[in-house]
Amino acid sequence: MSLLPGAIAELFAQASVTGVLTLADRYGLLAAILEDSLSEEERHAINRVLRAVCRGHVQIVDELSVIL
Repeated sequence: MSLLPGAIAELFAQASVTGVLTLADRYGLLAAILEDSLSEEERHAINRVLRAVCRGHVQIVDELSVIL
């Protein structure tokens, strides 16, 4: 299984704009973390999303998606 190019950057941007991490986003992060071929930039973006969650800047929700 391989991630779509730009998937991590898109997930990071969406979480930054909406302030929400959806169920689908969490599955995407799980798949990304299990991927052996992540770039250093992608790993950094994942860490930034996780730090934002820990700091309360991004909320975790149980919805599959968030429509603006």
